[in-house]
Amino acid sequence: MEYDKPEALTPQIVQHVSQQSPQPDVEDITLRDCDEPNAPEDRRELRGDSLWRTLNERHINMIAFSGTIGNGLFLGSGRSIAGAGPGGAVVCYLLMGTVISAVISCLGEMTALMPVNAPVMEFPRRFLSRGVGFAVGWMYWFAYAVLAADELVAVSNTVKFRYDDGTTFLNWKIGENVDNAVWITVFLVLVIIINMFPVRVFGELEYVFGCFKLIFICMLIVLMLVLSTIQPRAGAYYTEPLGTKYWNSPYSFFNPVYNVKDENLNSERVISGSVGTLLGVWSTFTNVLFSYIGMDIVAATAAESRSLADVESMKMAARKINLRIITLYALAVLTASFVVPMDHPFINGEGQSVGSHSVFIIAVVEAGIPSLAHFFNAVFVFSSFTCAINSMYIGSRVLHTLALRGQTGPEFITRRLRQCRSGVPVRAVMATAGIMLVGYMGRSGSPSARLSELANNCTVSCLVVYATICATYLAFFKTLEDAKLYGNTSELQAASYDRDNQLYPYKSHGQWLKACYGMVACIILLFFNGVSAFVENPFNTRRFISAYISLPVFVILLLGYNLRKHGLRISDWGPDKSGDLSNTVQASSPKRKGRLEFPDDGFSKENWRTFLCWLWEWVK
Repeated sequence: MEYDKPEALTPQIVQHVSQQSPQPDVEDITLRDCDEPNAPEDRRELRGDSLWRTLNERHINMIAFSGTIGNGLFLGSGRSIAGAGPGGAVVCYLLMGTVISAVISCLGEMTALMPVNAPVMEFPRRFLSRGVGFAVGWMYWFAYAVLAADELVAVSNTVKFRYDDGTTFLNWKIGENVDNAVWITVFLVLVIIINMFPVRVFGELEYVFGCFKLIFICMLIVLMLVLSTIQPRAGAYYTEPLGTKYWNSPYSFFNPVYNVKDENLNSERVISGSVGTLLGVWSTFTNVLFSYIGMDIVAATAAESRSLADVESMKMAARKINLRIITLYALAVLTASFVVPMDHPFINGEGQSVGSHSVFIIAVVEAGIPSLAHFFNAVFVFSSFTCAINSMYIGSRVLHTLALRGQTGPEFITRRLRQCRSGVPVRAVMATAGIMLVGYMGRSGSPSARLSELANNCTVSCLVVYATICATYLAFFKTLEDAKLYGNTSELQAASYDRDNQLYPYKSHGQWLKACYGMVACIILLFFNGVSAFVENPFNTRRFISAYISLPVFVILLLGYNLRKHGLRISDWGPDKSGDLSNTVQASSPKRKGRLEFPDDGFSKENWRTFLCWLWEWVK
């Protein structure tokens, strides 16, 4: 199918008709209706099919931050240090941070220019193919629904806290004496209730949660640094300041050995040398990726952003989430590696509970401050709980958008999934909660292992989504270039498509190169993430399927869409993208947020005021 000409639209005008543009199909009309800026809050109808735009910039920032900071860092960083070594773990967090940053920059620029519902699925639909948008949407929804269930299981397991290294004994009796199913039920009900709140209330709660997490992780970094430099306390396990002891001989920057373990974490054999180092670092990449999942939430809130006209809200949110998460993660892992060695048994699979695997709990126990371990574990419970809230939020919004597209099955189901109450897609929330019932598989035994494999598969599914986002941006970039070549637009209209225009909402220099880098990196990680299945003896079939099932699922969804829409007319299966640039917006002023420009020369009151305002823009 030939490439469709992009629509020529006046910036910040919602509805526009162009003779040169193809007529939108039913799906286009549905989404444009839902993309329209809603009425003021006091005039909104309590029932309908539209989300409410009530979130401020600070809500957007903290929803994404709160949804990202979780047990991937608090409980998984120890496994990263054990697998790749202290320096290797830091390198993995930094490298994966650059990959995720490239993806978020691509998504942020497109969303800043065109705030739409569920941008992760909508932009592939516009610039790659409707079938790709359909496949990505369903994979994205299922991934977040299962990840939400996995977070609930993490809550139930973290509550069962026990730490016993022969010197210190800690435990939570209430957690050990209550079945996991009870905790899963209690927290599932709480997650559903919070997601039923009007989005403005939801945003305020997430702002509080995010601020608490930000303060806590900063405290962790400072505490780990202090513990590595001060004279040890009387009850500490060591008698001299640690410094960089665990980076020096007999330890090393990278872990020189790779332990091949079975499903029960029992060591089968050891691979040493450069091959062992490579395998340890490579397996850590996938583990680190799980820590970064959730940063894309920053764009998912665009459809409910109150400051739709203030397009720089999305720009600042995308840049802040990149800087905050990558910097804090790298510093947290770096400082933790100073106080816990990579060969500590608890971060290598031993230990009596999930909490005992945390490098931060090990650090405070061995520093002679065991009382802090209880507080840390409580925060880890809270962190898993809030991540489950955010994952359900994303899943419900994606399912709502699929319903608006008419892509959720029979009409009687689709009609109900579209319905909102007080701007909340209530039935989409409940449908997502229904998938989260798989969390009951995580109570114990073999079903728990199957849920873990399902959660790992969802992490890999996110790699498919991230690679698609980068490919989408490259197509979007070409669409903008083509739009500037048409002579049928006014100067004001053409400015909406000009990335060099000073009113263009969000521009990252060399972004097309970042998109290429992000896409290639995600594809490489996707194809080689299951390497551990090949080094086990015998070959681990379950781990192989968990690592690669996302690829055939994506293809099946794509084929299913084309069969449903075009039947067996293979010639019509080409990319049916619209290249739609509708509803573009521009910055209201050439003076941009986040850019420090002093009005006067030298030191003056106005310069100090400008500096403080600039600092607040980046901190809030």
